Amino acid sequence: MHPKNLSIEDFTYALPDDRIALYPVSPRNSSQLLVYNQGSISKDIYQNIGHHLPKKSVLIFNDTRVIKSRILFTKDTGAVIEVFCLEPYGNLADYEEIFQKRKSVYWKCFVGKANKWKEKHLKKNLYIRDSSLELKAELIERLPEACVVKFSWDSDSFTFREIINAAGTTPLPPYIKRAANKDDETHYQTVYSAHEGSVAAPTAGLHFTKEIVNELQQKNIQTLFTTLHVGAGTFKPVKAETMEGHYMHAEWMHIELSFLEQLKKSLKQPIIAVGTTATRTLESIYWMGNKILHKRDIDFVSLKISQWEVYETRQKHSPTAAIQALINWMKEQGLHELMIETEIIIAPSYTFKISKGLITNFHQPQSTLLLLVAALLGEEWRKVYDYALKNNFRFLSYGDGSLLLPLIK
Repeated sequence: MHPKNLSIEDFTYALPDDRIALYPVSPRNSSQLLVYNQGSISKDIYQNIGHHLPKKSVLIFNDTRVIKSRILFTKDTGAVIEVFCLEPYGNLADYEEIFQKRKSVYWKCFVGKANKWKEKHLKKNLYIRDSSLELKAELIERLPEACVVKFSWDSDSFTFREIINAAGTTPLPPYIKRAANKDDETHYQTVYSAHEGSVAAPTAGLHFTKEIVNELQQKNIQTLFTTLHVGAGTFKPVKAETMEGHYMHAEWMHIELSFLEQLKKSLKQPIIAVGTTATRTLESIYWMGNKILHKRDIDFVSLKISQWEVYETRQKHSPTAAIQALINWMKEQGLHELMIETEIIIAPSYTFKISKGLITNFHQPQSTLLLLVAALLGEEWRKVYDYALKNNFRFLSYGDGSLLLPLIK
């Protein structure tokens, strides 16, 4: 069956409110770990994850870093308008360049109570490096599902990185019904986060400590890092009866040539993605390379992976050939890194090309993240979730997690 015809009602389960984790456990590596290995299920904690990984595994981590994307502006009337920064607006070549901008930037944003934004500027006083300054927000354009907002500040002594860190708060997911606190600035961030740009954490990685990563490397388990900036669309509910009516959110990948070279060398080993975002990145890499092999003069715009095209492509090359094709294309373009969007949706009937296993948290009913798990496990996803519910696992972003190995002996 084409995933377009899937009914989202077939991917639901009863999730009691008291099973949604509102706070993380401490330490991180004490989270519970469900291990699914070719039909059998066991229970452990993340500290021992190395005991359950196949020999010579290669773990792929998403090293994106969450930004303080929620900015609250208080009007003279006392009304509060929330401006939620989604992604830079306009031609985007490098997130780092955006965070180094001075005096003004343009962002695509969600705006709460946008109908009450009548003023030309919303204003917020900030205090950075012993200096006071005023941040202004101007509504430039209303888009179908968001707005374009211009942020500006008078002094060129401060970068936008400093501005958003001072003005914003940690963007906890909507199902965590509490205000973010100071601890969330650390807890809602992986210990290996490096590249700023996400508005949601790649939560599968929240359980890992530096000690775990070091132990894995000592056991000859390779750890590779790439970047996909997680967007707010990851929480977007599927409201259509069938998946054909759902628009899959796009997210930005930042892929380095050196990562592709390492990945190609590792293809004969068990490749396990740490999180759904790492999975989407790996599978998108394959399909970009596959497109290049079909059309060697493909341009940048056409290289982007759209929502359904992977299910409608007949000719499929090997992962080695696809990754090498992407490497060659980047070299021909003079690129050491590639910043590009993907809209890939991974759902039942999908055949994984690079990922052979998955480390992930437990996801919301009727979500695209649950569809990805179901694509990997088939109907066994119900067995996994029933076990987690019956054995007191904590769910969603701050919850416990799982190691899913249906394809690796």
